[in-house]
Amino acid sequence: MRRSGGHVATYYGAHRIAGNEDLSLPKATVQKIINEVLASDAGMTFAKDSRDLLIECCVEFITMISSEANEIAEKEAKKTISCEHIQAALERLEFGDYVKDILEVASQHKQQQVTREKKQSKLEQSGLSEEELLRQQQELFRSATDKFNTGP
Repeated sequence: MRRSGGHVATYYGAHRIAGNEDLSLPKATVQKIINEVLASDAGMTFAKDSRDLLIECCVEFITMISSEANEIAEKEAKKTISCEHIQAALERLEFGDYVKDILEVASQHKQQQVTREKKQSKLEQSGLSEEELLRQQQELFRSATDKFNTGP
């Protein structure tokens, strides 16, 4: 990482990533994670500036892993970064100790996606035919038009 005149530029491999203050993680989400971690340690608090620093570190970590995975995918002439590219990036950047846990989480996520029930659309939830819904919509429009035309 290099700083020049208040602007941060990060270099990973051949890629230059300009510092962008718009790149962040939701503070509420990060705070929720922190609270869950600290729940077992009553009385321990996490300062807001520490949370903000943690967010910056997470963004930097994501950027670093993504850039490395992208480089690996490009070398393989792939247009999509896969889990294998992320795994290789972690290992190349000496985060190999985390690979087993990450693969386990990825496997659980895939399983959840497969077993997740298909969400019904509002049309399916209504139990009404398309014609009946259209008739109701037209009636609502007619009613709204009448109210508008008659005034208060």
